[in-house]
Amino acid sequence: MNRPPQPDQAVEISLQPAAGGWHCSHLYYSWNRQVLAELPAAKIAAGREDVMAQLDPQGSLAPLRMQVSLVSGHKADFGLMLMDPDPKKIDGVHQRLLAGPLGAAITPGYSFVSMTEISEYVPSVEEYGQRLLAEGDSEDSPTYAPKVQAYADRLVAMNRQRLTPDFPPYPSTCFYPMNKKRRVGENWFLLTKQQRNAMMSEHARSGMAFAGKVSQLISVGLGLDDWEWGVTLWASNPEYLKDIVYQMRFDEASARYAEFGPFLVSYVCSAEEMLTHCLIGNTAG
Repeated sequence: MNRPPQPDQAVEISLQPAAGGWHCSHLYYSWNRQVLAELPAAKIAAGREDVMAQLDPQGSLAPLRMQVSLVSGHKADFGLMLMDPDPKKIDGVHQRLLAGPLGAAITPGYSFVSMTEISEYVPSVEEYGQRLLAEGDSEDSPTYAPKVQAYADRLVAMNRQRLTPDFPPYPSTCFYPMNKKRRVGENWFLLTKQQRNAMMSEHARSGMAFAGKVSQLISVGLGLDDWEWGVTLWASNPEYLKDIVYQMRFDEASARYAEFGPFLVSYVCSAEEMLTHCLIGNTAG
Protein backbone atom coordinates (compact mmCIF):
# COMPACT_ATOMS: atom_id res chain seq x y z
CA MET A 1 0.00 0.00 0.00
CA ASN A 2 1.43 3.38 -0.99
CA ARG A 3 1.57 5.96 1.78
CA PRO A 4 1.34 9.69 1.06
CA PRO A 5 4.58 11.60 1.72
CA GLN A 6 4.96 13.12 5.17
CA PRO A 7 5.36 16.93 5.44
CA ASP A 8 9.11 16.66 6.14
CA GLN A 9 9.77 14.26 3.24
CA ALA A 10 11.16 15.53 -0.06
CA VAL A 11 9.04 14.60 -3.05
CA GLU A 12 10.93 13.96 -6.28
CA ILE A 13 8.94 14.93 -9.37
CA SER A 14 10.03 13.92 -12.84
CA LEU A 15 9.52 16.57 -15.53
CA GLN A 16 10.44 14.26 -18.38
CA PRO A 17 7.63 13.04 -20.66
CA ALA A 18 6.61 9.52 -19.73
CA ALA A 19 6.34 8.37 -23.35
CA GLY A 20 9.89 9.44 -24.22
CA GLY A 21 9.07 12.64 -26.10
CA TRP A 22 10.58 16.06 -25.55
CA HIS A 23 9.24 19.35 -24.32
CA CYS A 24 9.05 21.95 -27.09
CA SER A 25 8.64 25.73 -27.00
CA HIS A 26 8.23 28.24 -29.80
CA LEU A 27 9.14 31.73 -28.57
CA TYR A 28 8.87 34.98 -30.53
CA TYR A 29 10.39 38.35 -29.63
CA SER A 30 10.61 41.93 -30.90
CA TRP A 31 13.30 44.54 -30.31
CA ASN A 32 12.23 47.70 -28.50
CA ARG A 33 13.95 50.38 -30.59
CA GLN A 34 13.25 53.15 -28.10
CA VAL A 35 15.05 51.28 -25.33
CA LEU A 36 17.94 50.43 -27.66
CA ALA A 37 18.32 54.09 -28.64
CA GLU A 38 18.85 55.00 -24.99
CA LEU A 39 21.53 52.38 -24.31
CA PRO A 40 25.24 53.28 -24.57
CA ALA A 41 27.16 51.63 -27.40
CA ALA A 42 29.33 49.68 -24.98
CA LYS A 43 26.28 48.07 -23.33
CA ILE A 44 24.79 47.17 -26.72
CA ALA A 45 28.10 45.59 -27.76
CA ALA A 46 28.23 43.59 -24.53
CA GLY A 47 24.59 42.65 -24.94
CA ARG A 48 25.19 41.46 -28.48
CA GLU A 49 27.90 39.10 -27.22
CA ASP A 50 25.63 37.90 -24.43
CA VAL A 51 22.75 37.12 -26.82
CA MET A 52 25.09 35.15 -29.08
CA ALA A 53 26.31 33.17 -26.08
CA GLN A 54 22.79 32.44 -24.82
CA LEU A 55 21.63 31.36 -28.29
CA ASP A 56 24.65 29.19 -29.06
CA PRO A 57 23.32 25.65 -29.71
CA GLN A 58 26.65 24.28 -28.46
CA GLY A 59 26.59 26.29 -25.23
CA SER A 60 26.81 24.45 -21.90
CA LEU A 61 23.30 25.52 -20.87
CA ALA A 62 21.66 25.07 -24.27
CA PRO A 63 18.76 22.64 -24.69
CA LEU A 64 19.32 19.66 -26.97
CA ARG A 65 17.69 21.45 -29.90
CA MET A 66 17.82 25.19 -30.49
CA GLN A 67 16.94 27.01 -33.70
CA VAL A 68 16.99 30.78 -34.28
CA SER A 69 15.09 32.40 -37.12
CA LEU A 70 14.28 35.85 -38.53
CA VAL A 71 10.54 36.49 -38.61
CA SER A 72 8.87 38.17 -41.57
CA GLY A 73 6.26 40.81 -40.83
CA HIS A 74 5.44 42.83 -37.73
CA LYS A 75 4.47 39.97 -35.39
CA ALA A 76 8.05 39.50 -34.21
CA ASP A 77 11.67 40.21 -35.12
CA PHE A 78 13.10 36.80 -34.26
CA GLY A 79 11.93 33.41 -33.08
CA LEU A 80 13.33 30.45 -31.17
CA MET A 81 12.36 26.81 -31.36
CA LEU A 82 13.69 24.89 -28.35
CA MET A 83 13.41 21.19 -27.47
CA ASP A 84 14.73 19.19 -24.53
CA PRO A 85 13.60 16.50 -22.09
CA ASP A 86 13.74 19.14 -19.33
CA PRO A 87 11.27 22.05 -19.68
CA LYS A 88 13.27 24.11 -17.17
CA LYS A 89 16.28 24.00 -19.46
CA ILE A 90 14.12 25.44 -22.24
CA ASP A 91 12.71 28.19 -20.03
CA GLY A 92 16.23 29.00 -18.86
CA VAL A 93 17.04 30.35 -22.33
CA HIS A 94 14.04 32.70 -22.14
CA GLN A 95 14.93 33.89 -18.64
CA ARG A 96 18.60 34.52 -19.44
CA LEU A 97 17.69 36.55 -22.54
CA LEU A 98 15.39 38.81 -20.52
CA ALA A 99 17.88 39.09 -17.64
CA GLY A 100 20.83 39.90 -19.92
CA PRO A 101 22.27 43.30 -20.86
CA LEU A 102 19.72 43.74 -23.67
CA GLY A 103 16.81 42.21 -21.77
CA ALA A 104 15.01 45.53 -21.35
CA ALA A 105 14.99 45.91 -25.13
CA ILE A 106 13.58 42.41 -25.82
CA THR A 107 9.79 42.21 -25.88
CA PRO A 108 8.19 38.73 -25.77
CA GLY A 109 5.35 38.60 -28.28
CA TYR A 110 4.07 35.04 -28.62
CA SER A 111 4.84 31.58 -27.33
CA PHE A 112 3.52 28.06 -27.74
CA VAL A 113 4.35 25.32 -25.25
CA SER A 114 3.98 21.72 -26.36
CA MET A 115 5.50 18.24 -26.37
CA THR A 116 6.56 15.87 -29.12
CA GLU A 117 4.49 12.74 -29.54
CA ILE A 118 3.70 9.78 -31.76
CA SER A 119 0.25 10.43 -33.14
CA GLU A 120 -2.47 7.87 -32.61
CA TYR A 121 -2.97 7.97 -36.38
CA VAL A 122 0.47 6.52 -37.16
CA PRO A 123 -0.30 2.91 -38.18
CA SER A 124 1.35 0.11 -36.22
CA VAL A 125 3.01 -2.66 -38.21
CA GLU A 126 -0.09 -4.81 -37.75
CA GLU A 127 -2.40 -2.00 -38.89
CA TYR A 128 -0.21 -1.38 -41.93
CA GLY A 129 -0.48 -5.06 -42.85
CA GLN A 130 -4.26 -4.91 -42.48
CA ARG A 131 -4.35 -1.84 -44.71
CA LEU A 132 -2.44 -3.73 -47.42
CA LEU A 133 -4.98 -6.56 -47.20
CA ALA A 134 -7.87 -4.10 -47.42
CA GLU A 135 -6.29 -2.60 -50.55
CA GLY A 136 -6.26 -5.98 -52.28
CA ASP A 137 -2.93 -7.53 -51.27
CA SER A 138 -2.82 -11.03 -49.78
CA GLU A 139 -0.65 -12.57 -47.10
CA ASP A 140 0.67 -15.25 -49.45
CA SER A 141 1.66 -12.78 -52.17
CA PRO A 142 5.43 -12.45 -52.76
CA THR A 143 5.29 -8.71 -52.03
CA TYR A 144 3.23 -8.68 -48.82
CA ALA A 145 5.90 -9.72 -46.30
CA PRO A 146 8.64 -7.48 -47.78
CA LYS A 147 6.26 -4.50 -47.72
CA VAL A 148 5.38 -5.10 -44.07
CA GLN A 149 9.03 -5.59 -43.11
CA ALA A 150 10.09 -2.43 -44.96
CA TYR A 151 7.43 -0.45 -43.11
CA ALA A 152 8.53 -1.94 -39.78
CA ASP A 153 12.11 -0.87 -40.50
CA ARG A 154 11.04 2.67 -41.46
CA LEU A 155 8.70 3.02 -38.49
CA VAL A 156 11.54 2.87 -35.96
CA ALA A 157 13.34 5.82 -37.55
CA MET A 158 10.11 7.75 -38.18
CA ASN A 159 8.97 7.44 -34.57
CA ARG A 160 12.40 8.45 -33.31
CA GLN A 161 12.20 11.58 -35.47
CA ARG A 162 8.73 12.35 -34.10
CA LEU A 163 9.83 12.06 -30.47
CA THR A 164 13.41 13.38 -30.57
CA PRO A 165 13.55 15.27 -33.87
CA ASP A 166 16.54 16.73 -35.64
CA PHE A 167 16.04 20.02 -37.44
CA PRO A 168 15.93 19.55 -41.21
CA PRO A 169 18.47 21.47 -43.33
CA TYR A 170 15.86 23.80 -44.84
CA PRO A 171 16.13 27.61 -44.56
CA SER A 172 12.42 28.52 -44.52
CA THR A 173 10.14 27.69 -41.63
CA CYS A 174 6.56 28.34 -40.55
CA PHE A 175 4.73 27.72 -37.30
CA TYR A 176 1.03 27.81 -36.51
CA PRO A 177 -1.20 26.37 -33.75
CA MET A 178 -4.44 24.55 -34.51
CA ASN A 179 -7.49 22.92 -32.94
CA LYS A 180 -9.98 20.32 -34.06
CA LYS A 181 -13.55 21.63 -34.00
CA ARG A 182 -16.10 20.75 -31.34
CA ARG A 183 -19.08 22.34 -33.08
CA VAL A 184 -22.48 20.70 -33.48
CA GLY A 185 -22.27 18.61 -36.64
CA GLU A 186 -18.50 19.20 -36.87
CA ASN A 187 -17.18 17.68 -33.66
CA TRP A 188 -13.95 15.83 -34.44
CA PHE A 189 -13.96 14.11 -31.07
CA LEU A 190 -17.37 12.52 -31.60
CA LEU A 191 -16.23 10.75 -34.76
CA THR A 192 -15.20 7.11 -34.58
CA LYS A 193 -11.50 6.33 -34.73
CA GLN A 194 -12.09 4.63 -38.07
CA GLN A 195 -13.55 7.85 -39.50
CA ARG A 196 -10.72 9.95 -38.09
CA ASN A 197 -8.11 7.50 -39.36
CA ALA A 198 -9.53 7.64 -42.88
CA MET A 199 -9.39 11.43 -42.97
CA MET A 200 -5.91 11.60 -41.47
CA SER A 201 -4.70 9.06 -44.03
CA GLU A 202 -5.96 11.35 -46.79
CA HIS A 203 -4.20 14.26 -45.08
CA ALA A 204 -0.93 12.29 -44.88
CA ARG A 205 -1.08 11.39 -48.57
CA SER A 206 -1.38 15.08 -49.45
CA GLY A 207 1.72 15.82 -47.40
CA MET A 208 3.72 13.01 -49.01
CA ALA A 209 3.50 14.83 -52.34
CA PHE A 210 5.94 17.37 -50.83
CA ALA A 211 8.61 14.84 -49.81
CA GLY A 212 12.04 16.32 -50.38
CA LYS A 213 10.60 19.84 -50.30
CA VAL A 214 8.92 20.16 -46.90
CA SER A 215 9.44 18.59 -43.46
CA GLN A 216 6.78 18.70 -40.76
CA LEU A 217 6.64 18.28 -37.00
CA ILE A 218 3.38 18.07 -35.06
CA SER A 219 3.68 18.75 -31.32
CA VAL A 220 0.82 18.47 -28.85
CA GLY A 221 -0.28 21.42 -26.70
CA LEU A 222 -3.27 19.72 -25.04
CA GLY A 223 -3.25 20.66 -21.37
CA LEU A 224 -0.18 22.85 -21.94
CA ASP A 225 -1.34 25.78 -24.06
CA ASP A 226 -4.45 27.44 -25.53
CA TRP A 227 -4.30 25.42 -28.76
CA GLU A 228 -4.30 21.65 -29.07
CA TRP A 229 -1.48 21.15 -31.56
CA GLY A 230 1.42 23.08 -33.02
CA VAL A 231 2.50 22.59 -36.62
CA THR A 232 6.07 23.39 -37.61
CA LEU A 233 6.99 23.29 -41.28
CA TRP A 234 10.43 23.64 -42.84
CA ALA A 235 10.90 24.07 -46.58
CA SER A 236 13.70 24.44 -49.09
CA ASN A 237 11.77 27.37 -50.58
CA PRO A 238 9.11 29.58 -48.92
CA GLU A 239 6.80 28.99 -51.87
CA TYR A 240 6.54 25.35 -50.78
CA LEU A 241 5.14 26.50 -47.42
CA LYS A 242 2.34 28.27 -49.25
CA ASP A 243 1.76 25.32 -51.57
CA ILE A 244 1.52 22.61 -48.91
CA VAL A 245 -0.79 24.60 -46.62
CA TYR A 246 -3.03 25.45 -49.57
CA GLN A 247 -3.14 21.87 -50.82
CA MET A 248 -3.79 20.25 -47.45
CA ARG A 249 -6.66 22.62 -46.59
CA PHE A 250 -8.76 20.82 -49.19
CA ASP A 251 -8.54 17.58 -47.19
CA GLU A 252 -11.69 16.94 -45.14
CA ALA A 253 -9.75 16.73 -41.86
CA SER A 254 -8.64 20.31 -42.45
CA ALA A 255 -11.43 21.85 -44.53
CA ARG A 256 -14.21 20.68 -42.23
CA TYR A 257 -12.68 20.08 -38.83
CA ALA A 258 -9.61 22.32 -38.37
CA GLU A 259 -9.26 25.77 -36.79
CA PHE A 260 -6.02 27.72 -37.15
CA GLY A 261 -4.22 30.28 -35.04
CA PRO A 262 -1.60 32.85 -36.13
CA PHE A 263 0.96 31.94 -38.78
CA LEU A 264 4.57 32.98 -38.19
CA VAL A 265 6.96 32.51 -41.10
CA SER A 266 10.68 32.91 -40.59
CA TYR A 267 14.12 32.10 -41.96
CA VAL A 268 16.67 29.99 -40.11
CA CYS A 269 19.87 31.79 -39.12
CA SER A 270 22.54 32.03 -36.44
CA ALA A 271 22.18 34.38 -33.47
CA GLU A 272 24.89 36.58 -34.97
CA GLU A 273 23.07 36.78 -38.31
CA MET A 274 19.84 37.66 -36.50
CA LEU A 275 21.50 40.48 -34.56
CA THR A 276 23.17 41.85 -37.67
CA HIS A 277 19.94 41.69 -39.67
CA CYS A 278 18.07 43.50 -36.89
CA LEU A 279 20.81 46.17 -36.71
CA ILE A 280 21.69 45.40 -33.10
CA GLY A 281 25.19 46.76 -32.46
CA ASN A 282 26.03 47.22 -36.12
CA THR A 283 25.11 49.44 -39.05
CA ALA A 284 24.92 46.76 -41.76
CA GLY A 285 21.82 46.57 -43.93
